[in-house]
Amino acid sequence: CSQKTLTDQTFTTQTFTTQTFTTVKANPQGEIVEQLPKQVEVLTENLGNEVSLEMLSIPGGSFMMGSPENEEERYDRESPQHQVNVPPFFLSKYPVTQAQYEAIMGINIAYFKNANRPIEQVSWYDATEFCQKLSQKTGKNYRLPSEAEWEYACRAGTTTPFYFGETITTELANYNGDYAYSDGPKGVYRESTTKVESFPPNAFGLYDMHGNVYEWCQDVWHENYNDAPTDGRVWG
Repeated sequence: CSQKTLTDQTFTTQTFTTQTFTTVKANPQGEIVEQLPKQVEVLTENLGNEVSLEMLSIPGGSFMMGSPENEEERYDRESPQHQVNVPPFFLSKYPVTQAQYEAIMGINIAYFKNANRPIEQVSWYDATEFCQKLSQKTGKNYRLPSEAEWEYACRAGTTTPFYFGETITTELANYNGDYAYSDGPKGVYRESTTKVESFPPNAFGLYDMHGNVYEWCQDVWHENYNDAPTDGRVWG
């Protein structure tokens, strides 16, 4: 497992830079049919030793959390669908890399070693400790995202199973391509993580929201979404 890091702190506009990027849409067979230019405001934290952490400004909004009952390969724990209103926040551009983790924690515990690959082999406790030490270093309030915040950020305004469309391919994400989803093709099985920013981002500019590594959220485990909060907060 890896993580993305979130902060809900307010910053002055002078701390932002604007980045341009391109997101994509794919047809039901997984072929890219549209490329869409986008912009995002970015806050960059200097972690030392020429390592930085880019935090993207995620606009607030409302979305349907969970999956419809007719969605392929869904789990019962993704029910019931419910509307959630999410305030604005900042989320890291991609899963925390090994270089970023080592800059804060002083150790690299990943199996697939590469500075620009996600840190994996981290427990929830490792991930929360990273956020605590990052907060101490920067003087800002960093934490793991709630599950609602993570799903809202992943969907980025879309309602399809994946942020690029109805299916997934190994040209769009890193996963076991020996298995096809829906009408999509089989692909390669890389049997390892890949460098961050290797695949197209979603409409918020976030990378690796599908595939590569599992990502920790702050919430306690729940069997389903009965009685889930509707304001995006961490569900304890």
